[in-house]
Amino acid sequence: MTTLVDSKLLTAEEYGRLPGDGRLTELVRGRIVELNRPYTSHGYLVLNIGHLLIQFVKQHDLGRIGGSDAGVITRRNPDSVRGPDLAFYSYERIPRGPRPEGYWSASPELVIEIRSQSDRWKDILQKVAEYLSAEVLTVAVIDPESQRVHVYSADKEATILSNTDRLTFPDILPGFEVGVESLFE
Repeated sequence: MTTLVDSKLLTAEEYGRLPGDGRLTELVRGRIVELNRPYTSHGYLVLNIGHLLIQFVKQHDLGRIGGSDAGVITRRNPDSVRGPDLAFYSYERIPRGPRPEGYWSASPELVIEIRSQSDRWKDILQKVAEYLSAEVLTVAVIDPESQRVHVYSADKEATILSNTDRLTFPDILPGFEVGVESLFE
């Protein structure tokens, strides 16, 4: 992760209007931070898990799934815009109808991050804390290396799931259940 030096702190809105230049970035406390491009297996896992979530959410008409690093504002003054691998927004937070333009006004209830080989746990935990402070209810960090899922919420102790466990989000997606081992197939 490399911070791109600029003397002026950017707002989320200014960051969102910048022209794309092919780099993968986030806005962290007003400064643009360049991220490492993930490997192909990362994209495979994002699509595999996203497919499971999209099927469930559509079947039960619960809301919308965002992904592919779509920006979520995690703090203001100075602003931070993080790009989760997957995010679930219920219709309670983002009502039915036309999708809002720009960054959505509410935080998602669920964020899923896939740990890349270059990700440091220190940075991941900082991002998890930002999401939880921004009213995300649950953050799941999927670690392909250990084949475990770390589940965090603001009011519960963290849970670490292994291959023999089932991943559920009962307070957010009641009835959703998938074997952890199947996430890595």
